[in-house]
Amino acid sequence: MDLNPLELRKILERFLTEDIGSGDITTNSIVPADAVSHGYIISRENGVAAGLPLAEMVFQILDPTIEFRALARDGQKIEPGMVLAEVSGSARVILTGERLALNLLQRLSGIATRTARLVELVAGNKSSIVDTRKTTPGLRMIEKYAVRVGGGHNHRFGLFDAVLIKDNHIKIAGGIKKAVDAARLGSPHTARIEVEVEDLAGVKEALAAGADIIMLDNMAPGRMREAVGLIAGRALTEASGGISEENVRAAAEAGVDLISSGALTHSVKSLDISLDIKEIKLR
Repeated sequence: MDLNPLELRKILERFLTEDIGSGDITTNSIVPADAVSHGYIISRENGVAAGLPLAEMVFQILDPTIEFRALARDGQKIEPGMVLAEVSGSARVILTGERLALNLLQRLSGIATRTARLVELVAGNKSSIVDTRKTTPGLRMIEKYAVRVGGGHNHRFGLFDAVLIKDNHIKIAGGIKKAVDAARLGSPHTARIEVEVEDLAGVKEALAAGADIIMLDNMAPGRMREAVGLIAGRALTEASGGISEENVRAAAEAGVDLISSGALTHSVKSLDISLDIKEIKLR
């Protein structure tokens, strides 16, 4: 699992605390403390699985004796009726952890599924599909993980690990060159500098300023192709703004290196996944 396990545990513990509070009053009132059960996590639609290790950790945090057996792996294509995992142990624990485990599986699988679709649509071109910072607050680490599971790549994680000069930075600085010069002085020498431009004049300015990456914002495919030709490999190129299944192929065919899409994370549809209890007994 390509995630920081210490940070992930803190996140999941916080989520469990939010959900459980002082206790699951429904489950604790109805289910005997000594009841054990066996359940199946089942996909209800086609997609790409993501988040199974997180679901397992949810149950393990609540009770290390819970048995979680993954029958699918993150990144695997799944279909309706497919059993993704088996969960056995305390019935109370399984019911208490069910919602969080499923919420994570559903959302992350939705992100991985959408990412895989865009990756599929640009196949045969050099373009890589990348995410953005348009993530759910508190979920960035795991949402970006789901993008990788779907075959995509991560843009900068936050404001601290790369320079991205956008239109408002340029306005305040007084131009692209001034913004790039200031960023170069104020950022680590290891940080790449990316500049967002909207037209060919901006491309020329960004090139002259020495930008490492030039983001072509909301450009039509024909104009994008012109920009790529003008840049001629002197900087990485990124297509961004309004990327969808309908236009992603055209962006890739324009020759850009990267295609970023906020929709991978900000408006994704969660996959339908459920947990069915098939057996329950007393110890």
